[in-house]
Amino acid sequence: MRSIEELEAISRQLRVRSLRMIAKANSGHPGGSLSSAELVSALYFGVLNYRVGDPTWPARDRFILSKGHCVPVVYAALAEAGALEDEELETLRMIDSRLQGHPDHVRLPYVEAATGSLGQGLSVAIGMALAERLDTENDYRTYCLLGDGELQAGQVWEATMSGGKFGLGKLTAIVDYNKVQLDGFVKNIMDLEPLAEKFAAFGWHTQEIDGHDLRAVLQALDGASAVQDRPSVIVANTVKGKGVSFMEDTAAWHGKAPSPEELERAVAEIMGAQAA
Repeated sequence: MRSIEELEAISRQLRVRSLRMIAKANSGHPGGSLSSAELVSALYFGVLNYRVGDPTWPARDRFILSKGHCVPVVYAALAEAGALEDEELETLRMIDSRLQGHPDHVRLPYVEAATGSLGQGLSVAIGMALAERLDTENDYRTYCLLGDGELQAGQVWEATMSGGKFGLGKLTAIVDYNKVQLDGFVKNIMDLEPLAEKFAAFGWHTQEIDGHDLRAVLQALDGASAVQDRPSVIVANTVKGKGVSFMEDTAAWHGKAPSPEELERAVAEIMGAQAA
């Protein structure tokens, strides 16, 4: 387990790596990659049981990135963990690259599923959690990171209903609740509130936290793993574009690459937080 200070430093690096990838490709989704940095940092360097060099190890914990367009932050975590070379990050979205703009499980088995279409990831995670029950040789947990905009899709709530029905105690969903989607604020497009109460109504154990407070994130993940009789959801309140002042809370940065000058300014702000 890394210390809180180490995880904070990793979170900054995940933001920087994500932005550099997206700028190099001149395409990608910075806003949601930045908002989920602490969540991904806590998972990959504090919670997930996995093996670098053995992505299909049968006893690994499963992690589904349902908001697949934000996969740069996962590639950044895999590089930080030593599963990818830094040079490969520069191939994001290139035609022959393993690092596509949305997860490609066939090319890169470190990602568990292709999640280019929003709203499907929780269904996949539920299938994996059900499969674990039938696995007599391996014991693992399943985690699913969702975006808030995709919670407007009906399939998410069908999956939520199924998770409660089957009492999937080894399933944890995390909502990156940054409250901004492609074309505006979530509340103005299709309001999700009361969000935690909706999950609770389907039989889920619910927690609501500050998704940028790593101590709170780790405590919530520990709390979820202690619940055995039902699935858990962590509603993580975050900021779209977190760490970069001109990207924060702005729908325009949902899917736009920074220019070289904007990248330089963004990196300076992120790394400046270290000295503050």
